This record gives sequence, structure tokens and C-alpha cells, in this order.
Amino acid sequence: MMSLQGGLTIERMCGLARVSRAGFYLWLTVEAPREEEMEVRTAIHEVVLEHRGRYGYRRVSRELRRRGLVVNHKRVARLMREDNLLAVQPRAWVQTTDSHHECEVYLNLAARMQLTGINQLWVADITYIRLRTEFVYLAVVLDAWSRKVVGWALGRSLAAQLTVATLEQAIAERQPLPGLVHHSDRGVQYACREYVGLLASHGMLPSMSRPANPYDNASCESFMRTLKREEIYANTYRDMEDLRAHIEEFIERYYNRIRLHSALGYLPPEEFEQAASGQANVGGAASMSFFRHGEIYRWDNRSGQERGELNRSSSPAHPIDESPTGYSLAGCSPAEPASASPAIDYAQGEATP
Repeated sequence: MMSLQGGLTIERMCGLARVSRAGFYLWLTVEAPREEEMEVRTAIHEVVLEHRGRYGYRRVSRELRRRGLVVNHKRVARLMREDNLLAVQPRAWVQTTDSHHECEVYLNLAARMQLTGINQLWVADITYIRLRTEFVYLAVVLDAWSRKVVGWALGRSLAAQLTVATLEQAIAERQPLPGLVHHSDRGVQYACREYVGLLASHGMLPSMSRPANPYDNASCESFMRTLKREEIYANTYRDMEDLRAHIEEFIERYYNRIRLHSALGYLPPEEFEQAASGQANVGGAASMSFFRHGEIYRWDNRSGQERGELNRSSSPAHPIDESPTGYSLAGCSPAEPASASPAIDYAQGEATP
């Protein structure tokens, strides 16, 4: 039976509009679902990013159903595959003492650093931006001391080329000395051979957050939130090139040079760097505190009563183990550049030249 629209059949309305019924139904099946598909894609991106890429299409489908959006799991798998959102399968951990072995996960060095100037710690992250008919991805690198964006790149894929291009731009802009620490999450874009190789070729030390612990990358997360709130959500973009022009305007001519930053005493990042350029140790080596193995051994082997009698000043300054299980410092840490902070003799508790 032909459906009615206000007393008129679809056939009658098509005749009055001088369009064919076939053309009308084609419009329904091709044009109308575009907005609906973008809504589904948006929901999928939210779930994947919320769970930091750990969910595959099955769990994403379940989570969407919990949120009231019923989508076939095959469709979810297709959309995730098209948007490069499929979960990365974990690899078996191989413990090694080979100092030249390439490791997938690195020790969190950022949590132990006390910054005194530029080019001591860089933080990196990736976010997605929704356009009218597609998703694109923005990768950035910030100087953690001044909060200045030193490198950024925009692309249609989450492949490693995006983060590599961002890091190359940052290196060309800042020309950092060896010993700089580069901190990121454990995403495959930052753990891949191309990215780690680029870090090593410029004497940079890779650092990665612990699982589900983004606090050491908070300044980069804060920038992404500022970018989206003050630029992305406030504008509509024709295409990716229009977006690129607006992001360049926001980062290069507004955020870095004009926007007051509360963490910098309400100075823009570039003005903050210029104001501190005459101070001692700006751009020099950052101090880094590590637990001495002897302290850990003595602390961990005390009885519960003895530990309870110790005052707070004698407790360790850091958690006993922030590294992943089976992590080998000798096997996974890159060689220390000559300009980096002095090495620490853990047995004696003193710095060695």
C-alpha cells in the first residue's frame, strides 16, 4: 500500500514536482543517510578515543548499544577500518639486555623532570577534527616549559607519516640539542620504527605515559581542548584546506603570540620565552630525580612495623615502580647523549661524570 503524506501519495507528489519516483527513492537511499552516517562515525570516534584505542569493533558495538545507538557490528567494523580506528593488537613482550634493541614502550621520564628552560621536554599528542563529510587528524608537539606549539601537522590518516612530519617541523623550528626528552602516549604512531628512529637520530630520549595515565601529557591535552573550544567548535570549514588555514592562524599568530596563558603568569608562550631568555640555565639541562636502587631495596625489605615507624621524610619520593612489568633499563634505554644530565651511580647514590 502506498504511503500517504498529508493526503497525497508519493506518486502524486512526484508528479507535481515533476520528478520520477525512482529518482525520489534514490535520493532517500543516497542523500538522506549521509548525516546519519556522520552521527554514527562521531559516536564511534568518541568511544574509541575515550578508551584510548583499546576497544575493537565488538566492544565499540556493545558500547554504542549501551548508549542507545543500535548499529550492526559489521558496519562498525567497516567504519572503523575506513577511519583507521581498528585496535592495535598487542605484541608479545620480549625482555632483552641488548642496548641497541628497539623497544615498543619506554620509561616515563617526564614525571621525574624539573624543567628550567626550553627544549628540555616536548610533549606530543593527536586529536581528530570532524569536517562536514570526513574526519581529519591533527598532531602537535609542545614545549612543556613554555607551552608553545613547536610543531603541528594535519592529515587524513593516523599513519606514522603524520606524527613524523610534526616532529620534523618541530626539529627544524627549534634545533634542539641532544638530551631533549620527548613524551607521548603509547600509541603506535609514537612507538613505530620511523618515529623512534627520528628521535634517536637527533639525540632525543623517548618517554611514554603509563597505561591510562595521561597526567604527564596534561599540557598537550589542555591545548587540544583550547583549540577545539576556541577555534574548531566556533567555526565551520569548507574543506581541509580551509581548516588548515584557520589552524595555522590560530596556532602561529594567536595562541603562540597573543593568547594569555594562565600557567605562564598570563603571558603568551613566545613572550614568556623572551622574558626568560636572559635568565640562567634557560635552555640548559633539566634536573631529573631517580630512585636509587639501594633505597628501594632497603625500603621494600623493611617489615610492616618498621615501615610504620618511619617518618614521612624518609619515604621514597616516587612510587617504587612506574615502569611496565619486565622492563629492562639496560635493554630499552637509548644511549645517553654527552650533553644530557650526569649519570647516577645507583649503588653509591652519587652522580658520576
